[in-house]
Amino acid sequence: MGNEALLARRFAVLGKHSPLFYDEPLHLVRGDGVWLFDADGNRYLDAYNNVPHVGHCHPRVVRAIAEQAATLNTSTRYLHENVVRYGERLLARFDPALGRVMFCCTGSEANELALRIARECTGNMGVICTAHSYHGNTAAVVQASSFLSTPEQRGRHVRTIPVIDPYREAGDLSEEALAQAYAAEIQRAIDAFEADGVGVAGLLLCSGLSCEGLPDIPAGYLARAVEKVRRAGGVFIADEVQGGFGRFGSHFWGHQRLGVVPDLVTMGKPMGNGHPLAGVVGRTELVDLFAARNPMYFNTFGGNPVSCAAGMAVLDVLEEEGLQENARAVGNYVLDGLRTLRACHEVVGDVRGSGLFFAVELVGDKQAKTPATEVARHVVNEMRRRGVLISRIGVHDNILKIRPPMPFSTAHADQLLATLDDVLGGL
Repeated sequence: MGNEALLARRFAVLGKHSPLFYDEPLHLVRGDGVWLFDADGNRYLDAYNNVPHVGHCHPRVVRAIAEQAATLNTSTRYLHENVVRYGERLLARFDPALGRVMFCCTGSEANELALRIARECTGNMGVICTAHSYHGNTAAVVQASSFLSTPEQRGRHVRTIPVIDPYREAGDLSEEALAQAYAAEIQRAIDAFEADGVGVAGLLLCSGLSCEGLPDIPAGYLARAVEKVRRAGGVFIADEVQGGFGRFGSHFWGHQRLGVVPDLVTMGKPMGNGHPLAGVVGRTELVDLFAARNPMYFNTFGGNPVSCAAGMAVLDVLEEEGLQENARAVGNYVLDGLRTLRACHEVVGDVRGSGLFFAVELVGDKQAKTPATEVARHVVNEMRRRGVLISRIGVHDNILKIRPPMPFSTAHADQLLATLDDVLGGL
């Protein structure tokens, strides 16, 4: 069956508002490591997907899922070694103050639960997020996903802070002065809540400000921001769905890279390499207080033995294949290559990133730094036509988002860089 017929059937059952990547949608049928294959046998280098964190269809993860599924799968209201052992291994990756984990199925559920904990334990309702954030699509979380909601939909219990943009805003300011200026926006949001009679429950931020465009976060900014929120009675929720599990290379978690211990941490997609597994890790006293105030919390499918088998296999692969170190080393190689492209192509205004997570900001004029939104769209689609998958992000949708699976090698990087060089040269 051709793609057009399949697309028509999709529209008939899902509607036309269920999004697809690329102007010419891909009909994928198989994945292997960093490669994806379409129905016509074409191969694509995946430089975008973080869901298959340790690679598409990694045999270690596939085997763990199959073996446990063939043995037993139950809810977490029964004792099972997998559930406890995975919880122990996961918590060992965090600061000792973060001593409890609660499992669920998706990042949206994790952020929903974290907001619930923050609101119930602080007694406040106000949540601060950025003006271009994405944290999920449940009824509560979509209000804190300003990328998907309007001010009217967010209501009086969510306030946004401007997206930080050091590329355009740093000017002659020192890094410390810039950090102070950005932290002042947090205080303005707190003051606005208080003027409206709303207390602050928490600050919810992606640890890399990923959808916001992966800006270079000034040293000290997050610590100042969190201090202001805690002083106002709120907590800090670090969303690690995109930045966690070694993605940034230098640290296992994005918040560690920024020098702050959160009150709550949320995780999702990469946790089970695509198998539905997500979770909230929190300060022991905070989670215990939440538990004391509620008859119970359980999630029928969250953290089941099969999911935890997948999660443990992901940790095994990360450790045994040295994928965090690979992210650091290959990431530096890619960054050097992207900076070379910036010097060669006028459309490349800025290059940012750490580990295997990169942002390439396209501009119409390097001096004026005007966002080149349509150029970015063209580049993403042209890369897809040439067999390399990337996407775009940012307030103006002009930033190329490059975030490959963790086994990405220098050979893969060479293909990515050469293809991008060709596409930019043809503009």
